[in-house]
Amino acid sequence: MATLVHLLVLLAFPPLLQGVIVKTKARFAGRVGAPLFQSYFDLFKLVRKDMVVSRTTTWIFLAGPAVSLAALLAAGLLLPLGATTAPLHFEGDLILFAYLLALGRFFTVAAALDTGSAFEGMGAAREITYACLSEPALFLGLLTLVRLTGSFEMSGLFGAPVVAGWSALGPGLVLVWVGLFVVALVENCRIPFDDPNTHLELTMIHEVMVLDHSGPALAAIFYGASIKLVLFGSLLVRLVVPVLPGGIASWGVFLAALLVFAVLVGVVESVMARLRLSYVPNLLIGAALSTGFGLVFVFLV
Repeated sequence: MATLVHLLVLLAFPPLLQGVIVKTKARFAGRVGAPLFQSYFDLFKLVRKDMVVSRTTTWIFLAGPAVSLAALLAAGLLLPLGATTAPLHFEGDLILFAYLLALGRFFTVAAALDTGSAFEGMGAAREITYACLSEPALFLGLLTLVRLTGSFEMSGLFGAPVVAGWSALGPGLVLVWVGLFVVALVENCRIPFDDPNTHLELTMIHEVMVLDHSGPALAAIFYGASIKLVLFGSLLVRLVVPVLPGGIASWGVFLAALLVFAVLVGVVESVMARLRLSYVPNLLIGAALSTGFGLVFVFLV
């Protein structure tokens, strides 16, 4: 039963977070905004459309969205969403979790380069640059939890040891949470790193890589992006709420905390502007230093 609920949340809940972010930004701007479930409507509309595929592309162009979505779904099976363990768990699965995210990014970038478009190549180069700077922060954050819990499984990185860690090592875990929150923003192409609503090719990063996709392929890309948002939001939520109540209440607490995370992302996007590209590496290096200092703090204290 827990596995079925896990799959249901992983498959059905992600688009709702996009709607919560849009609603939050609209409220800050004094507007009503799009309906809360607009992301679902957009996905259904794209699935019903036909695809336009350039004759200059190869199989990589269509494999990119499919492999990326499959990799993100597999990563979701390794991450404990509720109070129970993840459907798939084994020693060292946190390394597989990180590399599944990298696999999805690799095929997205490969599909963009396969079009031969200069704009998409520019976005792909920026995506890889940001990934090289954000992945150290992700690994350092995971290593901090490994040191704290003594477990190399994603399902074992949360629980009573983390609760005790907040009591004895609060400042270190705050640094880790801040660094992982920055990673969540850059991995999901949110402000201040990227603007998902922009239509200027010279300022886009993720959106410029999918300009040539359409129909079901574009739906897979948007759906995968919402799943990635849930994955990083789940990491941050479980770090703050490492112990959940038993039964169905655990899912209620978890989903409510995810909605709070979506509201927080919307607030950040409402009060900040997109950074200049020259400033982005500084912020990402700061995120790596933040999680690194958190790891050092846990080791020393």
